[in-house]
Amino acid sequence: MLFEELHVDVTGSSDVEFLDSDRTRTPAWLIRLACAVHAGAASLAECRDLCEWFGVERRRATIQHWYQAYAEYYEQDVTAEPDRVAVDEKQIQLGNEEKAWLYAAIDVDSKVVLHARLSKHRGRDPAEQFLEELKEKHRVADAEFLVDGMGYLTALARTNLSGDLNYTDRNIIEKLFQTYTMRIERFHETWNGSQPAPSAG
Repeated sequence: MLFEELHVDVTGSSDVEFLDSDRTRTPAWLIRLACAVHAGAASLAECRDLCEWFGVERRRATIQHWYQAYAEYYEQDVTAEPDRVAVDEKQIQLGNEEKAWLYAAIDVDSKVVLHARLSKHRGRDPAEQFLEELKEKHRVADAEFLVDGMGYLTALARTNLSGDLNYTDRNIIEKLFQTYTMRIERFHETWNGSQPAPSAG
């Protein structure tokens, strides 16, 4: 499982019965990610498309059930106070050819995913909004942010955060997005290979 490979604690609790009961059908990390992006204002349809991007088909009603059942745990997440945070974004394709940007922030030292959200746009404004949400969730005022573009440095300055261009210590978030891409490519290869060939007319 992706987050187990990265040693990422995505539950925030070792006693989340709902995640344990659904784990045989849906990876716990995907439930957590869907709940997180829905809490970040993504619609149920967008969360459904996100799950499909990872090769898991679930109805909107199922995702709503996840969110309602998990809300009490989600609200009790421990506030982190990281020393170094890597942030980045990755374009993914949702249903009906729609594309979106998946933003993520990771504690470089503990390898915990601190925050994730979907955005229809990329740029300074979405980056600023993502960083503001991160500030509300965790104590990151004194953290060093590791970024790979000047646009993020501007967004950091506008949100009263500090960081540096860093292409070395950001390996954890690069691996996260690389694994995302490899995971969905493998799914599509398996899915396409299992489909019957069209009959000759």
